[in-house]
Amino acid sequence: MADEHSSNRELEILESVADKPAVTKIFTYAKLSGPGWLQGAITLGGGSLAGALYLGVISGYGLMWLQPLAMICGIIMLSAIAYVTLSTGQRPFGSINRNLHPLLGWSWLVATIMANIVWTMPQFSLGTAAIQQNLFSDAVPQSLIIAVFLGIGLIVNYLYQTDGAGAKAFDLIIKIMVGVIVLSFMAVVVTLTVNGQVPWGQILSGFIPDPSLLFKPAASYGDLIAQSSNAGFWIKKISAEQQDVIMTAFGTAVGINMTWLLPYSLLKKRWGTKHRGLSIVDLSIGLFIPFFLATACVVISSASAFHTKTTDLRDAQGNYSESTLTAITKTTASLENVNSADQDLAAMLIKRDTNALAITLEPFAGPAISQKIFGIGVLGMAVSTIIILMLINGLAFQEIFTRSPDPSHFPPGRMPPYEPNKAMYFLGCGISGLAGACYPLFWTGEAKAALAVPTSVIGGSLLPIAYFTFLLLMNSKKVLGDKRPEGKARIIWNILMIFSTVVASAGSIWVLHGKTKSNDRIFDTIPVATVAWGGLIFLAILFIVGTLSFLKHEKESASSPQ
Repeated sequence: MADEHSSNRELEILESVADKPAVTKIFTYAKLSGPGWLQGAITLGGGSLAGALYLGVISGYGLMWLQPLAMICGIIMLSAIAYVTLSTGQRPFGSINRNLHPLLGWSWLVATIMANIVWTMPQFSLGTAAIQQNLFSDAVPQSLIIAVFLGIGLIVNYLYQTDGAGAKAFDLIIKIMVGVIVLSFMAVVVTLTVNGQVPWGQILSGFIPDPSLLFKPAASYGDLIAQSSNAGFWIKKISAEQQDVIMTAFGTAVGINMTWLLPYSLLKKRWGTKHRGLSIVDLSIGLFIPFFLATACVVISSASAFHTKTTDLRDAQGNYSESTLTAITKTTASLENVNSADQDLAAMLIKRDTNALAITLEPFAGPAISQKIFGIGVLGMAVSTIIILMLINGLAFQEIFTRSPDPSHFPPGRMPPYEPNKAMYFLGCGISGLAGACYPLFWTGEAKAALAVPTSVIGGSLLPIAYFTFLLLMNSKKVLGDKRPEGKARIIWNILMIFSTVVASAGSIWVLHGKTKSNDRIFDTIPVATVAWGGLIFLAILFIVGTLSFLKHEKESASSPQ
């Protein structure tokens, strides 16, 4: 009853500002926002942090535009997902199975569960590192940290399933955590600016898209490449490294599990057709703005500390450390007559972690900012993502064991009430959380590769399918009826959705095709190339099945008596 009363109150507020100016609407929508913040909490995780960190290391300020563009594409498709969900009021898993094909629905669900289970592990690892390296010390037992993370995840997710005050507390916790993340990274950049370490002119120019960086090294490497023993080798090497980092950063902006979370969090809020405008503003406020600010600050910090610099890799006498020399030797193994420029270029490509960034920034920002506040931001990223990954896994398990009735069997507006299986929800939350808690056993060495490679391949290949699926649903007369966009609105929606789907598909195909050339093996047995080819073939099958199923169902709907 509390949720129903809250929903009715929201509708009254929305109707009261329906004819008000845009500014008034936006401020009102901001107060009602919710599901968008869940999206912000999951995207601000270890993947986005690593993507932003490595973007700054390898390209300086030249790719400031990349992650915002990736997020804009994601928000376009998430807005389409919201439109379909709020227009139909149906849970999308069952709707996809009925109106397109069960292969699409189940592939979406399985990929989501895999991502929730596997990617919880690096979040536990990231959070543990933040406590032991940035905030406190190794004296804090790893087992205690893991137990606290797991406990927080279970308690906060319990609040999500309650009504009234508990649900409001959950929303408030997520908003606070996202806010802490953003403010922590902003504090580092503000401090660097005050100390004159941030060239804002270069940064602002970096927001102008420059696709050439997909194919050539950043201009700042030019002099060293010219001085090297083999310029062609370094142009190819740095370009390949940039491509990998670009695809990592692009792919971590919106993940397959985010496309699952949004519709179910909207239905949990009891939002409907009158909330469609609110849902788009909600995504902008809760997802785009925090993501943009946090990732931009990390790129700025890492670029100022590491790009084309090797000071952090040398000792007091200016000599490279033993571990750095080992990495340099590995990178330059195929070169003859290696010179100092070759060594410097190899060193510049070494990937640093968040602890290295905090240490490097300490002379500019001071220990309180560089270590403590930076550590709080990293810890917030890890814990908020753990909570949301557990939440999504709970929602996915709940959907498996909750029957989704066919709306065609009931009169309009007379669907039976949705009765979620809370036991299955907590089972799903627990499985994801326990997987993360076991990261010391499974997120190292060959075991890490065994988990990460197939999950990345499957999740990467299915993200465009999730986009493609909702592109079809947005054009389905059978699903949306008279709520399907028509005329100019339909043209605009399709242009934006097709652009986003093509970009996501091109990125996934590029990454998967690159892995088909890999000689690596998982556990020394399963060729990575075989897994990648499987992902490409499966991607093609799903596109074909989705298209044919859409045409078949639309034809049947058009020919059936109304």
